[in-house]
Amino acid sequence: MWPQHRYTTASALVDEFMAHPATDEDIAAVGAQLGRFPRGMVAVGARCVCGQPLTTVTRPLVEGKIPFPTTFYLTHPGATKAISHVEAAGRLTELTEQLSEDEELAAGYQRAHEAYLAVRNELAERLSDSQEHIQGITAGGMPERVKCLHAVLAQTLAMGPGVNPVGDLILGEISDEFDPNVCRCQ
Repeated sequence: MWPQHRYTTASALVDEFMAHPATDEDIAAVGAQLGRFPRGMVAVGARCVCGQPLTTVTRPLVEGKIPFPTTFYLTHPGATKAISHVEAAGRLTELTEQLSEDEELAAGYQRAHEAYLAVRNELAERLSDSQEHIQGITAGGMPERVKCLHAVLAQTLAMGPGVNPVGDLILGEISDEFDPNVCRCQ
């Protein structure tokens, strides 16, 4: 389980990402999804069953100078649309309230934050990227609040189920609109 072995698992996960760096085709696909060049992309963090990118893995220091704490970036249009619907419905506030009331959920979210940092630290070390301006900062509002479900879902997709309980919860809530195991790519 990730929380108990996060450093070993972080290393193994980064090994996997680095063994399959972003190809020119991946970069072009993500560029088309985003409508811009994906700066700092080193790998695809998760793919649709058809092979299209769902998330990117982004280096901690983009272009050698810009600190970028969002290691996992959601790119798939169907996923971003589904998450936008959830955010527009007010789930960010509800989930943040749940964190303050549910100790188990809050503890899991704290572990997700730590797992995120472990992966980014491992990635930074391998790429010789500085993290001094983003030390201790992750994405999505972790660990105190839920600020960006796009980032939370990106972590869930890239790191797998059981790492981020908020991401797992949201992935279940959007399954009618987006499911990584059902291709809805265009």
